[in-house]
Amino acid sequence: MLKTMLVLCVVGLTAAGCATCPAKSEAEVAARNARDGAPRAITDADPTQPCLRHVVLFKWKDGTPPATVYEIEQAFAALPGEIPQISAFEWGTDVSVENLSQGFTHCFLLSFKSEEDLAVYLPHPAHKAFAELIGPHLDKVLVVDYWAQR
Repeated sequence: MLKTMLVLCVVGLTAAGCATCPAKSEAEVAARNARDGAPRAITDADPTQPCLRHVVLFKWKDGTPPATVYEIEQAFAALPGEIPQISAFEWGTDVSVENLSQGFTHCFLLSFKSEEDLAVYLPHPAHKAFAELIGPHLDKVLVVDYWAQR
């Protein structure tokens, strides 16, 4: 039971997926990862240092094709390679059984070492290009920034 709960927590944080075909089992996650490649995460180098978190949630417009969602996932996952101020990155799709997501299916968590690093990220040309790619497909976006309490 504990192993299953741990797997579900990890899946919830890092599983690749799409709005129209969320994972329902470990086997589905494994199959999707084998098809699409394992989820990529860049983790904080030093968890004892202050960390500014940038949480982004997406709710897609009705009819957004799974192939478009996949393209957007890959484009967001590429940003840490283009913007060195991103100190950590992870993402996943909603697997909550509470049914409280209000239609938001994707969660992306970016970490920064300072407010200055976040300030460089926001207007960065790669981030702006990503915003242009995703804009036509978003019904809603929710962004929360906070300093992690450890």
